[in-house]
Amino acid sequence: MTHANLLPRDGEVILYADFVNQIVADQWFNLLLKEIEWQQQEIMLFGKKIKQPRLSAWYGDEKTAYTYSGLTLEPIPFFSGLTDIKNKIEQVVGTNFNSVLLNLYRCGNDSMGWHSDNEKELGLNPIIASLSLGSTRNFNFRHRNIKGLHVKSKLTHGSLLLMQDKTQHYWQHSLPKTKATTTPRINLTFRRIV
Repeated sequence: MTHANLLPRDGEVILYADFVNQIVADQWFNLLLKEIEWQQQEIMLFGKKIKQPRLSAWYGDEKTAYTYSGLTLEPIPFFSGLTDIKNKIEQVVGTNFNSVLLNLYRCGNDSMGWHSDNEKELGLNPIIASLSLGSTRNFNFRHRNIKGLHVKSKLTHGSLLLMQDKTQHYWQHSLPKTKATTTPRINLTFRRIV
């Protein structure tokens, strides 16, 4: 399994470009598209409530509520297919996760703005495993303190991105809009609520 650290400093982001093959990735994509309880949540942005430009769902163990952008998500219990995906990721990265935020980007117009996953529930130096299924999308990083220090990557169908060490302290990441795709992408970000 090929992998490489994407960041030049102040954190570690490992990309497993070929985490699963296309057959498995297709199976997982179709399962999640059908079985996940997708919702379009409202968040607070600059003092205003707006609808997120994507659909999402929060799954996890009991007592793994998650709060960001003025929104508190109560976990939906894991089901067997989602647990199987989690177990496969845990075997590779050597970390146990108790929750996952799923995002459905319906087309290239759905996006995620610049942010860090640095909420207090995630603890110090959180490890986040991000699985991509469906359409290939650009995923960008920018350093918080060093102007002009950017890293760009393409996340493909079946790839896994592992963010760890000080990444969330020093870097922000985003998934920008694109006109290059009209097909959906599902992203799962496995986390540990402490």
